[in-house]
Amino acid sequence: MLSEALRLVRVYHDLKQHELAERLEISKSYLSEIESGKKTPTIELIEKYSKEFGIPASSILFFSENLEDPSKAAKVKGAIAGKVLQFLQFVEART
Repeated sequence: MLSEALRLVRVYHDLKQHELAERLEISKSYLSEIESGKKTPTIELIEKYSKEFGIPASSILFFSENLEDPSKAAKVKGAIAGKVLQFLQFVEART
């Protein structure tokens, strides 16, 4: 979920991968691997996203939590995260 959330944040801000990679001081290929879920971003990179987009790092990390935990809290977090992603995908489709 984290990879999709990061991709949608980029798309929402109308940035190409190469543009964001330059701003975050990483390679485009690394950004592509993060957005496809092949690699996990470091906490330092999450902090760069936080500063670049004005989003609290804790809000970004919300999408990286283990949502397979059977507790009610994890299920609620999973449902909320899913709805937020659906909303961002809706916005992406409309632009």
